[in-house]
Amino acid sequence: MNRYTFHYFFIIFLFAVSVTAQPSPKAALHDLRVDVVYLASDLLQGREAGTDGEQLAAEYIATRFERIGLQPKGTKGSWFQEFDFQFNPNPHTTSGGENRMGKNVLGFLDNKAKTTIVIGAHYDHLGDGAFSSMSPNDRAIHNGADDNASGVAALLYLASYLKNQSKAKNNNYLFIAFSAEELGLIGSKHWVKQPTLDFKSINYMLNMDMVGRLNDEKTLVINGAGTSPAWKPALEQIKIGGIQIKTTDSGIGASDHTSFYLADVPALHFFTGQHSEYHKPSDDAPLINYDGLLLVSHYIATLIEALDAKGRLEFTKTKDESENRRAASFKVSLGVMPDYTYNGEGMRVDGVLEGRPGAKAGLEKGDIILQMGAHPVNDIYGYMEGLSKFKAGETAIIRVRRDTQVLELETTF
Repeated sequence: MNRYTFHYFFIIFLFAVSVTAQPSPKAALHDLRVDVVYLASDLLQGREAGTDGEQLAAEYIATRFERIGLQPKGTKGSWFQEFDFQFNPNPHTTSGGENRMGKNVLGFLDNKAKTTIVIGAHYDHLGDGAFSSMSPNDRAIHNGADDNASGVAALLYLASYLKNQSKAKNNNYLFIAFSAEELGLIGSKHWVKQPTLDFKSINYMLNMDMVGRLNDEKTLVINGAGTSPAWKPALEQIKIGGIQIKTTDSGIGASDHTSFYLADVPALHFFTGQHSEYHKPSDDAPLINYDGLLLVSHYIATLIEALDAKGRLEFTKTKDESENRRAASFKVSLGVMPDYTYNGEGMRVDGVLEGRPGAKAGLEKGDIILQMGAHPVNDIYGYMEGLSKFKAGETAIIRVRRDTQVLELETTF
């Protein structure tokens, strides 16, 4: 049996075990698990944009949309919006490359309302790691369970919930699974430029990208909270399952909500944090926190219901909190992954890359960086600003808190 035959047998099996129109929490949890396991399976070969594996993922998502009871909202009455793009695994060159076709997948819930909420998640990933891999010497399937099968699973949960259970009917809902996000938000940029419904009808946009690893502190990062004055009052009222939110204001970020913010649409990005499996072959389905994924999905559904009677949200421009850091010339790196869910003083380390300056200095996962040389680190932005002050070959003392101890570690950038 080849992988395409298996694909269709799997979808038939899914129909056989699919839940009723009003699923219980147990059934919803089951659906989330099935969606992640399939999308993050080796069958799909890492879902690289424009490949056969991504095509299988697109067909699966369209089948799920249809089963839920949505209407197709792609081009020519289909579930898909196709677009051409140039694929080049070398991000530092604009020449050469390969002509490919991406494919956004769109399902519509028509409540006969004047306004529409866009709910999105990208479904592409890194293939075998030819580009953007954190394990560049490990050419293996990068299944992307958290990035972003988890977001697509949440998307499908919300589609089912809003279609079959929710009483929030004052907006229509457009569900979009975006292609080619990993290559520069190409799919969402294309839809914004060539929308498949009246763009002026859009009320706001919600984006789920990496929502499958809710930590023990239950910290949910919500980016874009400054893009409308309506966001923070609504978010602060939601109390679900012990979730603690951490918000940032900027509408600019490395995910598809940015395309909508730049078109003056209020937009949020939901994110449960980076981890040591990010962009590696080890980002697999067994590591997903499925109970946490259900909790995050329910949180987003509750936000939608809380805003249902508020009408059209006001859009506000935000100051890009990282613009000064991006503008700085970063000539060095510690080789650590920040913990974006951390709320305390300093910058907590979520992962340390082998062979890099941080690892050589003795930094460990969980360490909290307080100071680099003469530069205090009050938060992740202070950390980024501190890095911009150093040049390759310079040596500095890094002050870190590890459990109850404060250590001084010497590193050479």
